[in-house]
Amino acid sequence: MSLGTEWVVDASGCDAETLADIDRLKLIFERIIHDLELHVLGDISWHKFPEPGGVTGIALLSESHLTCHTYPEYGAASFNLYCCRNRTTWPWERMLRELVGATEVNVRVLERLSYSDETKLEEIGQWAS
Repeated sequence: MSLGTEWVVDASGCDAETLADIDRLKLIFERIIHDLELHVLGDISWHKFPEPGGVTGIALLSESHLTCHTYPEYGAASFNLYCCRNRTTWPWERMLRELVGATEVNVRVLERLSYSDETKLEEIGQWAS
């Protein structure tokens, strides 16, 4: 059993203009949140940095969090989605090629705090100490 799955996604060869556009990045978040039936807590926070204008976004989710960091000067973006409940895999490669013009997408999937069904939650707390 796993207590969560984390997707760490790096996209390169992206369109610099798209990576600096908060409105277009908001659409990507909306798409991920809708497609995976995630639940946002409060408001999604966005910040655009001075030129070259990278953007950071973070959504606090009842399932955990969704973040992005963009680097227009390098044509790169990083996304991180951590879910404490099982979700289907979002088609990161296809969608980021389509939505930000990525030429390369690297997706790493991490199972967080995996343990056998016999493991007690008290033991998990001891591991974290």
